[in-house]
Amino acid sequence: MHDGHGFSTRAIHAGQEPDPLTGAVVPPIYATSTYKQDGVGGLRGGYEYSRSGNPTRTALETCLAAIEGGTRAFAFASGLAAEDAILRALLAPGDHVVIPDDAYGGTFRLFDKVAVRWGLRYTAAPITDLAALTACLSEGTKMVWVETPTNPLLNIADIEQIADIAHRHGAILVVDNTFASPYLQQPLALGADVVVHSTTKYIGGHSDVVGGAAVVRDAAIADAIAFHHNAMGAVAGPFDAFLTLRGVKTLGVRMDRHCDNAERVAEFLAGHPKIAEVRYPGLAEHPGHDVAGKQMKRYGGMISFRHKDGEQAAVDVCARTEVFTLGESLGGVESLIEHPGRMTHASVAGSALEVPADLVRLSVGIEDADDLLADLRQALG
Repeated sequence: MHDGHGFSTRAIHAGQEPDPLTGAVVPPIYATSTYKQDGVGGLRGGYEYSRSGNPTRTALETCLAAIEGGTRAFAFASGLAAEDAILRALLAPGDHVVIPDDAYGGTFRLFDKVAVRWGLRYTAAPITDLAALTACLSEGTKMVWVETPTNPLLNIADIEQIADIAHRHGAILVVDNTFASPYLQQPLALGADVVVHSTTKYIGGHSDVVGGAAVVRDAAIADAIAFHHNAMGAVAGPFDAFLTLRGVKTLGVRMDRHCDNAERVAEFLAGHPKIAEVRYPGLAEHPGHDVAGKQMKRYGGMISFRHKDGEQAAVDVCARTEVFTLGESLGGVESLIEHPGRMTHASVAGSALEVPADLVRLSVGIEDADDLLADLRQALG
């Protein structure tokens, strides 16, 4: 019904028609585990048990499919639950996957500590070097997994080119679109087969709910994920689906403000004498700037920087901010600061994915930009 409409119209209306009984404009929270059947097997609307389907979750899934340009979406209990279901639905023991050499620590842990024990093989490759990435593909490679921008180094993958490489080798492409959000980037339109999100982040947007999602176009892939979604059961509950759907409605306006603020923060950091390097795709000197400009609407709200004085100085900056809150996660309305090496990416310490010890990651929120700049100025000293 909303296919021809713009992004924010779809975000507000797709899957969210007024309730036929009362006219309520917000989908109700269906806090029920089971449903009365009209005779044995006579299901109203296809609902029988809330692991298999719940109307509040259906509303969220319909909306996510609409804003990501997919045909079906699946809402999970967390981003990692979505990732796990994708791996088990689409791969088998013995299969090989190429992953980013700067992947999110939780994704790396899932591959390295869980999937490997199940018989999956993986190789970490630089997603910005297409020749090196291609060299990692073998006959057994069934999947290429990328993040763009990556977490926490903000590297950019050329989705269109990597999709072509993966498909020529008979592999499917999964894109973690968490950092960009569906508002800024549409991987399915660029050739990706599966898009995965931690909806905890920008989609939910208010740091009050944990969730995940997978969005697809292909019917066979959708059926496989749907089966595992139900069979493994890590589904989004109705309250979580309700909160996430509430967040989706303002995704467009929030992302514009995140980007406005991040651009000013990145410019400030780039000119600061204590900063050795700023990682933000919106800066012309960022190696992925041109690719990001081609496939993203804007450059996002995430920034990483390296401190000239090393690890302790980086840790000290994290401790001195007042408007930026020291905490893990990202994508909420409030600005967050963290030290990836000791916090979100501690799981990759000692591996090929280890992040620089002097790195600081910012999730730039939607506060007044002048206050964010003043806070960083005093924290850097």
